[in-house]
Amino acid sequence: MRKSRALLVLPVVAAVGLTACGGPASGTAAGTASSSSSAGGDLSGTLTVFAAASLTDVFGDLGDQLMAENPDLDVQFNFAGSSALATQLTQGAPADVFASANEKQMTVVTDAGLQAADPAVFTENVLEIAVPKGNPGNVTGLADFGDADLTLAVCAADVPCGAAAAAVFADAGITAQPDTEEEDVKAALTKVQLGEVDAALVYATDVQAAGSDVEGIPFPEAEQEVNDYPICVLKAAPNAAAGQAFVDLVQSDAGQQALADAGFRAPTS
Repeated sequence: MRKSRALLVLPVVAAVGLTACGGPASGTAAGTASSSSSAGGDLSGTLTVFAAASLTDVFGDLGDQLMAENPDLDVQFNFAGSSALATQLTQGAPADVFASANEKQMTVVTDAGLQAADPAVFTENVLEIAVPKGNPGNVTGLADFGDADLTLAVCAADVPCGAAAAAVFADAGITAQPDTEEEDVKAALTKVQLGEVDAALVYATDVQAAGSDVEGIPFPEAEQEVNDYPICVLKAAPNAAAGQAFVDLVQSDAGQQALADAGFRAPTS
């Protein structure tokens, strides 16, 4: 049975014990507690993963797999916009793993004042236009995001899907006319699924995950702004052993196949 799929977004707390990528702290209570495992060598305790909202489905499935292999392990996720997650982490929120939808927000974490190992890029993603079933707004391409007569959604500029959207608009010379800027890509997609907007700029993986609820319109400009997704174990991880196991699973053949099945691309960098 699935134990956990999501963790409520943590409040921003005082900047105590900042986290950054790397191995467990040696010679500290946190470092000792992080190697939580049973006598038989199986992983145990709670593994907390902070991950970009676009990874919700595939990471949830990988978490289920890791729990099935380690019955004493409880995997919990905090899925949100990468910028919100990075802020929580740099303010001291406890977590074991961070996976960002772009390298900029990972840099926020790794430059938080603590030495960090280099995060690994584990997959790539591109933007795609999502429209409600039947395409009632008759959207045909990226240029329609400059049409003030349409109701349009994008992600807020500080989250990776919003930053990528701003970049493709600039590349194409389009002055976008969005009616709403959402806190993460799943929120933008929900606007489409509910028929509240004529179109939203989301990731290709989100269009695929939505199935028949939405229709996707690829556009060539997306290839100019491919998002790299980095991941790392956090230095102050309460359960670093489990965190590393999850990162290893994501980078394994099985993890890469799961990402490919969800529409993500193999990393090229």
